[in-house]
Amino acid sequence: MLVFMMQQAWEADYVLKPAVENVSSAVNARDDVPATSAQTQTQPQPVVTPDAVAVDARVIKITTDVLALEINAEGGTIQNLDLLNYPIEKENTIVDKFRETFGFAVAEKNTSPVRLFNAQADKLFVAQSGFIASNGSAQAANHHSVFSAQKDSYALEVGQESLTVPMTWTDNNGLQVTKTFTFKRGSYEIDLAQTVKNTSEKAWIGRQYSQLLKTPNKEKNGMLTGMRAYDGAVIYTQANKYQKVNFDDMHDENLDVASVGGWTAMIQHYFASAWVPPADQENHFYSKELKLGQYVIGTYSPSVTVDVNSEAQFTAQLFAGPKIQPMMEKTATGLELTVDYSVLTFIGKPIYWLLNQIHGLVGNWGVAIIGVTFVIKLLFFPLSNASFKSMAKMRKIQPRLKELQERFKDDRPRFNNEMMAMYRKEKVNPLGGCLPILIQIPVFMALYWVLSETVEFRQAPFMLWIQDLSIQDPFFVLPIIMGISMKIQQSLNTAPIDPVQAKVMKMFPIVFTVFFLFFPAGLVLYWVINNSLSILQQTYISKQIENAK
Repeated sequence: MLVFMMQQAWEADYVLKPAVENVSSAVNARDDVPATSAQTQTQPQPVVTPDAVAVDARVIKITTDVLALEINAEGGTIQNLDLLNYPIEKENTIVDKFRETFGFAVAEKNTSPVRLFNAQADKLFVAQSGFIASNGSAQAANHHSVFSAQKDSYALEVGQESLTVPMTWTDNNGLQVTKTFTFKRGSYEIDLAQTVKNTSEKAWIGRQYSQLLKTPNKEKNGMLTGMRAYDGAVIYTQANKYQKVNFDDMHDENLDVASVGGWTAMIQHYFASAWVPPADQENHFYSKELKLGQYVIGTYSPSVTVDVNSEAQFTAQLFAGPKIQPMMEKTATGLELTVDYSVLTFIGKPIYWLLNQIHGLVGNWGVAIIGVTFVIKLLFFPLSNASFKSMAKMRKIQPRLKELQERFKDDRPRFNNEMMAMYRKEKVNPLGGCLPILIQIPVFMALYWVLSETVEFRQAPFMLWIQDLSIQDPFFVLPIIMGISMKIQQSLNTAPIDPVQAKVMKMFPIVFTVFFLFFPAGLVLYWVINNSLSILQQTYISKQIENAK
């Protein structure tokens, strides 16, 4: 299985595929325009009236306090969107200085911002919008039509709460489309309003569409201790709620679903891009695989009739940013589910909520993890208390068990009967110590997913050398402390009578230390604190049992 998986990964990285010449050739393929039963593909291309600088500039640059992006004049397509508050790599000055002091090489960090949308051919990822004509109407502007704008750059100034960027397209028959993007301070939401003004000689009928076009990512981003973070499309509908639509699904079958409200998105580790149409209208969801190895997912609206000498406005909202759950909950219902805690979401979401609440008080995610550890420990206190009492009683009767073993070493059935009789007499449950560990396994796994998937932990510092809780401890100090704490806790428990089992148990701290070397530092921190609290609790209970008559 490992050889097969390695071959698949090798082919994904190194087997040559047809190259995409450039962005224009990618978006000029006419099969990327959504088709409906009412649409014909034989409409002539509209004649553009250039009345501003955008036709020459080709790209309008936008800068806000959190975003830097480009809007291509061809179609008003959003491309090259950078998240200014999220560098690719963080400058870890404490760790770097330590390494320099001891003569270790320090790699140069790439501190440029994460690029979400990308116009680069092999990483093509853009947000497109436009119109589909119906019932023989003249084709209105789609994402191949050339728009014009009054300026080639816009910036959100200090004290300015919102920024509006209008673009226009006009044909020779009296049809005009004004595409207006609105950006807000501190927000990753981009409001889109498209106004169709009809001064032609007949009514125009058509639909608005909004779609995301992407080339699948070939890089190994988001590798989570052997598990790759999901990179692909998702949709949310009234009937089926949150659904993943991966690129293989799009290759096998085109998506064709209708729902009131809902949204479509492309997600990756920590970040998401989603088109959110109006929640009160019926929207049609579609997907398509293009000829150049690219994939499209989007929605289109119901048909709207724009009578002669009248106009109609169409709206949609684009979210492009980090998967911060409180922010996404305000954007659209279910959008926070793009933070994928797998099947343990029902545990992961309460843990995230608690972490968020504690962080709001202390301002440090590492301290928040410690706080959550205390809360989880309190919740499991009755269970762990009973378990530790059972283990303490086992420890107390251990000499008597060894005596029985020696007495009946040649009569195994008699030894088992005598041992069970002793357990009943002393009211000891030999499996009592296992239950708290089994109960904690799903909590531990849920916390793992929370730390791995939650963008707030990305590059979040704790203290001293721990400057990123989402990656492994750079000096492996926490995993070693965890192994020591596990060894101390093990010494408080009763060793198995069987010598083979005893040897296996002694290996556990070493094995777990090796595992934890590669776990996120935040997760190891949780386990260190949890073990420390367990040692204190178990020591106290053991002394009580030993002092009892």
